[in-house]
Amino acid sequence: MSTELTPLQMAIVGHTNAGKTSLVRTLLRSNDFGEVDDRGGTTRSVHTAPLTTGGKTLISLHDSPGLENAPELLDWLDQRNSRRHDGRERLRELLDDTSARTRFDQEAQVLDLMSGMTVALYVVDSREPVLEKYRDELAILGDCAKPIVVVLNFTASPESREQEWRTALAGLGLHTVVDFDAAVRDPATEWRLYLKLRAQLDAFAPLLDTWLDHRRREEAERRQAGLTAIAELLIDTAACRRAVPTRESGKALKELQTAVRRREQGCVETLLDLYRFGDTEYRYESLPLSDSQWRDDPFDPETLRHYGIRTGGYLGAGVGSGAAFDLATGGFSLGAGTIAGVLAGAGASLVHGLGPRAYSRLRGYRHLGIDDAALQLLASRQTDLLAALIQRGHASRGTLTTSPTDRTEPIRLPHALSRARHHPAWSTLNRERHHDAARAAAVHSLSRALWDRIPQPESPTTDGPAT
Repeated sequence: MSTELTPLQMAIVGHTNAGKTSLVRTLLRSNDFGEVDDRGGTTRSVHTAPLTTGGKTLISLHDSPGLENAPELLDWLDQRNSRRHDGRERLRELLDDTSARTRFDQEAQVLDLMSGMTVALYVVDSREPVLEKYRDELAILGDCAKPIVVVLNFTASPESREQEWRTALAGLGLHTVVDFDAAVRDPATEWRLYLKLRAQLDAFAPLLDTWLDHRRREEAERRQAGLTAIAELLIDTAACRRAVPTRESGKALKELQTAVRRREQGCVETLLDLYRFGDTEYRYESLPLSDSQWRDDPFDPETLRHYGIRTGGYLGAGVGSGAAFDLATGGFSLGAGTIAGVLAGAGASLVHGLGPRAYSRLRGYRHLGIDDAALQLLASRQTDLLAALIQRGHASRGTLTTSPTDRTEPIRLPHALSRARHHPAWSTLNRERHHDAARAAAVHSLSRALWDRIPQPESPTTDGPAT
């Protein structure tokens, strides 16, 4: 068999509402495939989708209607005069009988499909008890004489009966079983699924090795692209500044904050696109996004406190809320409503400590930038979002949540961001800008510094050629 030219044909079969379409969505990295609903029987016909790399289809996924009448069908088969030990002959009798095909329409579609398949994934809702109807389904599918890998779906649920199912399947002689929660995207679990298939299908081992290698590289590249997008946002924000007369500081600060909010939104959209989640994915969710936008303002003190970020570690503590600071004064925080008060009420010791040059700037001209607290918030919630997207299955319809970590240490910016403070030309938010090798190096350095904040999936291994 030439596996280079012949895609592996994979049927996704199982009882109604077991999560077959959900599984296909997660394998495809797409929430556009098929229809997912809590009611049963959503898929009424076979739908096919390819897994491709380099312009070639390696695997064809065939989502099938749910099996609903296996006990009755098994009774019908047992009443025929066909040879009981020739499963394919028994099934042919069904498929050649027009009235039987009408009566068992969905089962007939599945059995027709199975005749052209290389392997079948039998999807089980592991939250369900092990009932006789499932044993009947497996008995009928066994007559197709095709390899079967059992996929235990929704194993992350507290209601999962995974061990009960594994015991029952072993009793039926089915030992090729993998847990795979379609609502929770876990690259390591997906790799294990393909390794199970590889163990079953020797002739397709090179093809599956190629696909595993593609998925591993794709996962690493997508993760790196996400971290680079976040690093670009942080460099743009750290290097951003506005030089304005003191009397215009309030207006300039608001404009600066608006520019940063828009820039962060651009990063959000990049991350959603990278992981193939559409704009409507979070439409009805309260956290952390609404209409694919953050609901919480990065310059709101409550947002900073939610992330455990302190803002009192700067010169002029108490006057700001993680909004912006004056680059000329050594960096004390300034909220839009406090700038005038700081100028009018700065104590003598504070003014003396600033030095004559900074003092003259404080009186006449302001150089506004984004402070450490806001930068830390942007870094935290964007990396939290990336981590959540990495682990989110495309069939999941629950609320996407992030987990801010309490931070008790003073905020320390990575060296790349400290450098960016002195290079306003690095920011796309400034009028005069240019991107050079030094900026590219800073982005690369920062993305590496963020790497450990994102969960790293287990790497796949095979007992064949290295991938």
